[in-house]
Amino acid sequence: MTMKTRYQPRDLEALPFPPGRLSKQAFDAGDIELRHYAPRGSDEQTPHDRDELYVVITGTGFFRRASERVAFAPGDVLFVAAHESHRFEDFSPDFATWVIFYGPRKATG
Repeated sequence: MTMKTRYQPRDLEALPFPPGRLSKQAFDAGDIELRHYAPRGSDEQTPHDRDELYVVITGTGFFRRASERVAFAPGDVLFVAAHESHRFEDFSPDFATWVIFYGPRKATG
């Protein structure tokens, strides 16, 4: 798979959402996947089968991971382990983040 050297949010903003997904894929190289996520209104995501990092591009709000709730702003990096409950809450209308899924897919319990 040939990947671009540089990715910008605007490269993905105009793309349609893939069926059943809430984020748009920049690339998938097997052990690592880059997506753009910009929910509007509320965050309806469910836990994933890979570890992930969020790198906040724009906006502010709160991030909930299990019972922990932290404020976020542009430039922040947020970690979530596979199968861990998480979501963005009370975020500004301009909120957008890169999502990096990495490592092997992990089976549930």
